Amino acid sequence: MLMLGFTGFLGLLKIVLMALAAFGLFDAAFRREDAFRAADKQNKMFWLIILGIALVVSYLFSILSILPIAGVIASIVYIVDVRPALKHVSGGGRGWGRRGGSSSDGPYGPYNGGR
Repeated sequence: MLMLGFTGFLGLLKIVLMALAAFGLFDAAFRREDAFRAADKQNKMFWLIILGIALVVSYLFSILSILPIAGVIASIVYIVDVRPALKHVSGGGRGWGRRGGSSSDGPYGPYNGGR
């Protein structure tokens, strides 16, 4: 009974890791090539290959081997480091609280350099 629960947990974990890699792959596929260069984060083809390999490896191999762990690390690096940089370069890095404005706006209005 305990082994069945452990196997179920590993199956769920495998699905989550595959979803993480798939999310990164689809997000990278729909980003512009020049955004990768502007953000100074390798190139688009590099990330598509890495995330595609991560997705395939997480599907084919057991979660307890080293290859899916490397794939998870690559997916996390893309989602935590590359994706926010691409959003910032593309102009999509607006938070929930901001409603337009320029990058020089302060919390109480536009900053005009002390004039």
